[in-house]
Amino acid sequence: MTVLDQTSTNRPNRPSPYGLPAGLGGMPLPEVSGVDPGWIRAIVSGTERLTREQALDLYHQAPLHALGRWADARCRVLHGDAIRTYVIDRNINYTNVCTAHCTFCAFRRDDSDSDSYTLTYDEIGRKVRELVDAGGTQILMQGGMNAGLPLSWYEDLMRYLKAEFPQVHVHAFSPPEFIEFVRFFDPPGDTLDHKLEWVFCRLIAAGLDSLPGGGGEIFAYPVRRRIGYDKCRAEDWLTVMRVAHKLGLNTSATMMFGHIEGIADRIHHMDLVRDWQDRSIADFAAGGGGRYKAFIAWPFQRENTPLGRVPEWDPDSGEPFPGDEMALGRDHDRFGKQVRMAGATTYLRTQALSRLYLDNIYSIGASWVTMGPHIGQLAMSFGANDMGSVMMEENVVSAAGTTYCLTEPVLCHLIRTAGFIPAQRDNEYNLLRVYPATNERAPDLEIRDWSEQRAERMTLHGVKQDGPAGDVVPITLSQSESN
Repeated sequence: MTVLDQTSTNRPNRPSPYGLPAGLGGMPLPEVSGVDPGWIRAIVSGTERLTREQALDLYHQAPLHALGRWADARCRVLHGDAIRTYVIDRNINYTNVCTAHCTFCAFRRDDSDSDSYTLTYDEIGRKVRELVDAGGTQILMQGGMNAGLPLSWYEDLMRYLKAEFPQVHVHAFSPPEFIEFVRFFDPPGDTLDHKLEWVFCRLIAAGLDSLPGGGGEIFAYPVRRRIGYDKCRAEDWLTVMRVAHKLGLNTSATMMFGHIEGIADRIHHMDLVRDWQDRSIADFAAGGGGRYKAFIAWPFQRENTPLGRVPEWDPDSGEPFPGDEMALGRDHDRFGKQVRMAGATTYLRTQALSRLYLDNIYSIGASWVTMGPHIGQLAMSFGANDMGSVMMEENVVSAAGTTYCLTEPVLCHLIRTAGFIPAQRDNEYNLLRVYPATNERAPDLEIRDWSEQRAERMTLHGVKQDGPAGDVVPITLSQSESN
């Protein structure tokens, strides 16, 4: 290796931002030629910090098994050896009308399209009621950027949800939505920060609890301007999250990779998340501010999308991938005209690197929704501590062809057979129910016939025969229906 042989100039003995113990005791770590075992031990324990150059070197040169073991060890420093978590929530996409024209999206519609929709409060309420009946604790609510909805629509929706379901955590509205709120509603203020703060205060007062990290995609400008036409810039996305943290809201961060970006673009994306997290912790933590609680990365799904029609790069062509060239500052006339899809190995390598790089992010989530349940399970040995959601409903990723849906027993079974104890959590990662093997009421241990627990389609697309356009896209598969 090259960069990894150099003496580290990182800050020594950097304390964990979560006050968690560093150190690995006698845990064995795989040794790789060219990698100082003391250095990688310091990275894993949290007393050293990866640079972008070191991360790129690790990605390209570290064996997959070693990268996974190191990420798993880092995960165990933060989360222990026993418990891995999941949440029961519902992803409610309240509208598919959107002003953006992202080339990777198969979900968005123009307002004039016959299958465009905006759900009514009653329709959203029915979905939340089904969630509560299934033991769920939060909704993840995002939509297209719909210029036809006034701010009062969002405020009244928050008030309605809090009045009807005060126990449900409302995790809603991604940074691109907030940037469009500023454009649509023209709030008072001299700067973007001030305008955002005004909108945030209105929605927090109405019932908003936290923000999801949707719309992160890839932050690198050459990539972002090609795949996310009309989508907010990286700095705007990060500014939304900083204002949220200032006002005491926790958030998550995401990355969608495996398209036209270079490997260095992925690391640049992680680096910006880490840097802005450092700033939020330094500036707001003492006053009760928020932070990024989780990072989730998933590969681009190409079916039914404009970007999916772009030819795939041939790794045997002898030509470098255009995205890698651009990410390293070298122009390439084929940039944006070829995609490099990410398979299971690329996904696991990227996730493992995110666990090692994002030393100030508490949780790394496995992306079984895009990768399938068994790769999602394997991700728990590559740095993930959380299997995400039972996902009673999901419409955006599934519009691009991915339709995995798992029940709570299957999710628990995947965690247990990966060697861990499954536990249901809330949005703050508080443990609500822990299911050791001695707990006979564990969802997976109550199952006698696993043939009834096969994966089902998560959504069906098109207008229901017995409903209005407001019932487009979602068709619920609740736990009670799949057990």
